[in-house]
Amino acid sequence: MIDIDIQKSLTVYHGKKTLQVRHRFETGTITKIFGPSGAGKTTLLKVIAGLAQPEKGRIVAGDDIWLDTENRINLLPQKRMPGFVFQDFALFPNMTVLQHLQYATNDVAWINRLLKLGRLETLNDHKPQHLSGGQQQRLAVLRALTTKPKLILMDEPFSAIDPDLKTALIADLKVVFNELKATVLIVSHNPSELEGLVNGELLIKE
Repeated sequence: MIDIDIQKSLTVYHGKKTLQVRHRFETGTITKIFGPSGAGKTTLLKVIAGLAQPEKGRIVAGDDIWLDTENRINLLPQKRMPGFVFQDFALFPNMTVLQHLQYATNDVAWINRLLKLGRLETLNDHKPQHLSGGQQQRLAVLRALTTKPKLILMDEPFSAIDPDLKTALIADLKVVFNELKATVLIVSHNPSELEGLVNGELLIKE
């Protein structure tokens, strides 16, 4: 369970606004986060991960306080340990597909399963510049799963993936999420692509 109650100032094209989110994400739920561009969807994920600091708020994960601005508590991302899929992929240019996964885990069986899930098992010696946009995005998704995280944050994780492959990948990910008993938050500009995967939603208003 993740309890969030935060306020974060944002600079947007028409000036400034305040991102205010108060929500509880139950353990094992898969939630789509949607809303207009500039509403703060990506910022919310970064605040939860510890990559951005709100002016005011509190985040509690289970029995652990991750953030409490009033009491000056702010756990580092390394302590929170979410799996994070960045919108721009954020891959390491000098690492191969296999090295991206080995960087986080030594579990060979799990790595092989992820490679098969992402249809990248024949490309494990390729570096990002030799992968298509869709392949890079699939690698970013796989990397987020390497540590078997209990919280997975995904920012537009399927935008560059071929529609047919996307459908198969989403079906496979649903199985993995259930196995991990992970709480999953997915930002999407195309909420319809998540039908059959999510069981909750959060609208971030402009």
